[in-house]
Amino acid sequence: MTEPTPDSASANDPAHDPEVLQLAAQVFGLARQGDTAKLAAYVDAGVPADLTNDRGDTLLMLAAYHGHAETVRSLLHRGAEPDRANDRGQTPLAGAVFKGEQDVISALLDGGANPAAGTPSAIDTARMFGKEELLARFGAQ
Repeated sequence: MTEPTPDSASANDPAHDPEVLQLAAQVFGLARQGDTAKLAAYVDAGVPADLTNDRGDTLLMLAAYHGHAETVRSLLHRGAEPDRANDRGQTPLAGAVFKGEQDVISALLDGGANPAAGTPSAIDTARMFGKEELLARFGAQ
């Protein structure tokens, strides 16, 4: 029996399996579209709540950025980390502040998101865009 070469090992890696990649693309699409029921079913069946894409965006980040508060609540309920930053240091809450998604901001705060997490943080983002009401809500006047 020979030891597997790096090339043969990567061929068996699920991250390189076309079916796995297709499933992942579908799951990320559900987060972007806010298809809460289907996405929740996938997570309940074993898809990690904190699954990330090639940019480090989680399902929660995509749902938050695209304004899907119910999907955000569902993912948080299923264990998604509210402050998990992507590869650029951005958090779901900062993305929601940038997009002006009030319902998503509320869902994330209710789920334990920290307005000071990330770079730029939700606080920094609110300051950058002059969103005084959010600064007050974050306790960061």
